Amino acid sequence: MALDAQNDRLMSRKAMKAELLDAETELKLAYAWRDQRDEAALHRLVTAYMRLAISMAAKYKRYGASMNDLIQEAGVGLMKAADKFDPDRGVRFSTYAVWWIKASIQDYVMRNWSMVRTGSTSSQKSLFFNMRRVQAQLEREASSEGVALDRFQLHQMIASEIGVPLRDVEMMDGRLAGSDFSLNAVQSADEDGREWIDALEDDSVQAAEQVENSHDQEQLRTWLLAAMKALTERESFIVQERKLRDVPRTLESLGKELGISKERVRQLEATAFVKMRKSLEAQSREVHHFLL
Repeated sequence: MALDAQNDRLMSRKAMKAELLDAETELKLAYAWRDQRDEAALHRLVTAYMRLAISMAAKYKRYGASMNDLIQEAGVGLMKAADKFDPDRGVRFSTYAVWWIKASIQDYVMRNWSMVRTGSTSSQKSLFFNMRRVQAQLEREASSEGVALDRFQLHQMIASEIGVPLRDVEMMDGRLAGSDFSLNAVQSADEDGREWIDALEDDSVQAAEQVENSHDQEQLRTWLLAAMKALTERESFIVQERKLRDVPRTLESLGKELGISKERVRQLEATAFVKMRKSLEAQSREVHHFLL
């Protein structure tokens, strides 16, 4: 932590010593980078405005990210701004860069706020960075007027103030209400306390269910083999090629191999299915009668 703080101070001091560009010099550097891909011009332009990036990064320290990481993300945004800046539009680079720096920092903060993605839409991003401030303001105003706001009323007012759907306000309020906890954390202070992960329901197949499924599969296999024995050799071959292969064969390919038309293959297949259905129904009745 002390080393990070020292690095932050060094970066800040270095940025403060960078040259201040006038509009004409800034324009020349922007043209040199855009038209000639002059890396020296890019470096000079980015270095001159790194103090702006650091200043904006400092505004997001309260979200728990290290200042060093925030400065790096701000630098990424600054580089993107320099790469996409069009000097022909007549806008100062600093004015254009502000939006790219802010977007880069905010995306980083939201990605690292929680293991669960906090939000990606414009309304969710606006809520993430403004909800608590707007909520505090609304509560202060209501308190000064002697009005008590319930949760639903407060959410409605926040949605109206920020201009976002009510459902997004309710969702973000839940997301911001707590932080992530490790599933390996113990549930109590006792040494023998269970970890939270032990309280999760195991949704895998249980032993009894595995045995039952295995038995059912074996029974079905036995029935199918018995049903197949009721077929002629040609019918059995057609069923295997049409239904038991990973890639079923076509009626036409089977017809060519057997020397018959594909319509005849279809008829033989239908006949085989009728025979198998009767055999399976008979076996099912026998099992039902045995169980009774």
